Amino acid sequence: MRGPMAQLMQQAQRMQDNLKRAQEELANLEVTGQSGGGMVSVTMNGRHEARRVNIDRKLFAEDPEMAEDLVAAAINDAVNKISAASA
Repeated sequence: MRGPMAQLMQQAQRMQDNLKRAQEELANLEVTGQSGGGMVSVTMNGRHEARRVNIDRKLFAEDPEMAEDLVAAAINDAVNKISAASA
């Protein structure tokens, strides 16, 4: 009886270790979401923390409202990429 229980505990420990490793890999993942044909890009890590934001300066002068919309779209693109990578 002790043998099967010990094997079950070892298997549970391996599964827990694999889950922890996968979570660490996901946290270190970096993705870049883009919008406006690359006019706006947002780089985000697997913890959904924004690391970099690049915005074409012409957007501010030409259409600030569109710049705001493109930033939101780029963020959503990055979040969707993280979700796809974690699935």
